[in-house]
Amino acid sequence: MKVKILRQVHPGSEPYWEEFDYNGPAESSVASVIDSINFTDDIVTSDGKKTTRIGWECACLQGMCGACAMVINGVPALACETFVRDLKGDVVTIQPLKKFPVVHDLITDRSSIQENLKKSNIYIEEYDPEGEDHEHQYLAAKCLKCGLCLEVCPNYTTGKTFYGAAFANDCYLVASRNRSKSGQILDEYSKHFGLACSKSLSCMDVCPVGIPTLASIGKMNRKKSK
Repeated sequence: MKVKILRQVHPGSEPYWEEFDYNGPAESSVASVIDSINFTDDIVTSDGKKTTRIGWECACLQGMCGACAMVINGVPALACETFVRDLKGDVVTIQPLKKFPVVHDLITDRSSIQENLKKSNIYIEEYDPEGEDHEHQYLAAKCLKCGLCLEVCPNYTTGKTFYGAAFANDCYLVASRNRSKSGQILDEYSKHFGLACSKSLSCMDVCPVGIPTLASIGKMNRKKSK
């Protein structure tokens, strides 16, 4: 099969496509495909042109870190959890996430996810639960900060005031564990999520750990109505 990858040398350079041949097993993940292309010291494109190793990020390769988030055949996904056998056609297209600044090739700067939490003061200062909701707290805490929910969100743009599903889940998680901060968190939630979410729920479709974001939204909205 052919593997088309959108590459970019550095943040200020123009992106360009390169195509590679892949002849490995269909059971391989897209992460393994990229690894196999990078394996040799003499990397060549499908037309025989010498090129450099493809820049991408990974850590666990088990769907637990979120580092390998990218757009595969037009769908935001983790490369380690997307398998060749599940892809249609004989051409795979791989692009960096579009909602975040490109650093190099498939590596993007997703620091805005954490920066938005810092700006809004969303973190647990002390354990002061507002009634226990262990099951959903556990689910919300599984967020990888991979950015897939933001990539697919029609309302999210980096640098704007809408912070997206990852922010909403963290607002719920902190508010449910830190009663003294609930009022401040509800204000930040309304300002940066509640008033702008169009409820497309595309975030839930792509979440690699299956966080029920709609439940987090519902719980936060009920807090607002009290």
